[in-house]
Amino acid sequence: MSDIAITGASGSVGREAIEAFPDDDLTLFSHSETEDLDTTPLEIARYEEFADALEGQDVLIHLAANPDPRAEWDAVREPNVDGVYNAFEAAAENDLERVVFASSNHAVNMGNVVSEVRPESTIGSPDVVRPDEPPNPDTYYGVTKVFGEAMGSYYAKRHGFDVVSLRIGWLLTRDELRNECADRDAAGERFARAMWLSPEDCRRAIEAAATTSLESNPTVAHAISDNSERFLSLSETMLELGYRPQDDAAVVLDDDSADRDGLETP
Repeated sequence: MSDIAITGASGSVGREAIEAFPDDDLTLFSHSETEDLDTTPLEIARYEEFADALEGQDVLIHLAANPDPRAEWDAVREPNVDGVYNAFEAAAENDLERVVFASSNHAVNMGNVVSEVRPESTIGSPDVVRPDEPPNPDTYYGVTKVFGEAMGSYYAKRHGFDVVSLRIGWLLTRDELRNECADRDAAGERFARAMWLSPEDCRRAIEAAATTSLESNPTVAHAISDNSERFLSLSETMLELGYRPQDDAAVVLDDDSADRDGLETP
């Protein structure tokens, strides 16, 4: 068992991260108090506060950020740049064993999006993107995630603790996936089918990132479900982290379509 700190615990990914560790000692942090979770408020842009929060911890799962891919620079700079520096520096000060940094598909999506005002859309037949290829951020948000991956690399090599940068896809329940695709044009649906991360696969990916012994450090890994229409490569995540995704957006969406067609057939 490890002492695991989770920032951004009240967010959608944070709640799945909690479920991923039923037997571990978790310390949960969020930007503000929540009624349904026992979290401690933490302002990640304040270094001393962050350093004190990590005292006695073994692993940090750093999920706290401004998650808006359409945000302007002033909105992402403090939480996603200063906060990320504070996370890694506080981990080093407290001699943590590992940091799992929540990166994003937006760190590598510039070549596949329709435009800067539509970052959650995919055009044409996108090329396969592998974790060891150069970053290609599609937004200021994506730029901050590239920064976080670079900070992780620096701290892993300079301070020697494990770092996993997990490029998270689009966490949606099955009903949320169906609703998103019903409301989107072809480019938006293509993105959702490629980037879907089911709640169950999210737990699998985070658990693997936090606990699997690493062959290479730092490690950058993609965290999406086993989507047949994906273009983020999962081979490296499966080999390095032992991640075994079970879900596929096409199965959820196409089975629903087939069921509806069957009902309409005389």
